[in-house]
Amino acid sequence: MDQKQALKAIYANVMDDPSAQAIAHTYAEAFIKAVGTGNEPELLEEYTSFVEDVLASFPEYYQLLTSGILSQDEQLGLIDRVVGNKGSEIFVNFLRVLAKHDRLNLLPLILTESQLIHEKNSGRQRVEVTSAKELNESELKKIQEKLASTLSFEPIIVSKVNPELIGGIVIQIGDKVYDSSLRSRMKQLRDRLRQRSLHEIQSGRDRFCHPEGN
Repeated sequence: MDQKQALKAIYANVMDDPSAQAIAHTYAEAFIKAVGTGNEPELLEEYTSFVEDVLASFPEYYQLLTSGILSQDEQLGLIDRVVGNKGSEIFVNFLRVLAKHDRLNLLPLILTESQLIHEKNSGRQRVEVTSAKELNESELKKIQEKLASTLSFEPIIVSKVNPELIGGIVIQIGDKVYDSSLRSRMKQLRDRLRQRSLHEIQSGRDRFCHPEGN
């Protein structure tokens, strides 16, 4: 299993719990608050490195921490041996808090939520742009510039591909979706044609039932 596959497996395991994101967000808020203004980038870089370089490269370590086999004291001891002399005091203490509350399995998801909070605090926000085929750098830059001119924050473009869209793009900002894909336009056209046909059928029925109206 390569690093990317290991990361996907870690996140997939976390997302099996429907309440995971809400819990992760609470811990992320506490983490960002503990880090303090100005130190967020450095601590988030350390956190990211721990998830992507340590947990993904050594998935057995993550499995050992989250399997339930170890007691709390054994988990804390393992954290101290692996991270204690290498990590910052804030990050190591954060890992220890998660261990004491049996939340080490949320480490990857808390990282994502922490990044989102940091971006928002910095006046930035992720914007998901989905297209039928992969967009090149020039196309993404044009989209980014256009969005930046209309939004109240700096957009961070997250590009995704969905061949089912056929053409056009779908833009998602938070829970709002702006769909300009060809698939969406075709569906709208189909719905309008269907409504027109139903209207014509109903009009014909009305004329048949009330011939004096002709």
